[in-house]
Order: sequence, then structure tokens, then C-alpha cells
Amino acid sequence: VQLQASGGGLVQPGESLTLSCVMSGFSLNDYTIGWSRQAPGKEREGIICASRNGYSKYYRDTLEGRSTISRDSAKNTVDLQISSLEPEDTALYFCKASSPGRPTYSGRGTLVTVSS
Repeated sequence: VQLQASGGGLVQPGESLTLSCVMSGFSLNDYTIGWSRQAPGKEREGIICASRNGYSKYYRDTLEGRSTISRDSAKNTVDLQISSLEPEDTALYFCKASSPGRPTYSGRGTLVTVSS
């Protein structure tokens, strides 16, 4: 099982970014998928998740309306789009897959730095 997040980098405030996570070794159709992040010096926090039936839940009010999660079951990939990025969005972003009665999977993160 592998989860590989990518798409991070240095962006300027106000810009948008799409992070991608390629998942292998299991079927995405059986899992709730989500993204979390960990800012420097802070604990990891959930951002958003999407259930198998497409219902999305935002964990962070500050990102609601600025973030969208999507999955491509054929490619086993999950994307996170964030718009109007702010310096406070600087963090290591992680993707995760979970399902009742099954192991929870999380991979290495991808670093997003928002700075002018």
C-alpha cells in the first residue's frame, strides 16, 4: 500500500494550488478519502474528507469555500484544490484513506509554502 502526495511548492498569497495523491495497493472505491495538514510547530489537523458516496465534510472553517476534494477511482487518485492561498496555509499536506474495519492509510506529505 502506498500513498504519494505531490503538487506542493512555493506559491504567492492569493494563488491557487492543486495537490494530488496517488494511492496504490487498495481500491479507492472502498474508502473515505481525506486531506490533513501540519503547519510548522503545530499539530496535524484535518482539512476535508469525502465519503464513498461523495459527501464532503470540512474540518476547517477557514478552508470551507476555498478547498475542494475530488477522486478519480479509475486512476486511484485524490486531488485537493485550494484557492486564495494565505501564508497561514503554509504546511505539510497529507492524504489519507480510511474505512470502518479496515486499516487507515496515510502517506508522506507534500510541502506547501505560501509567501511573497
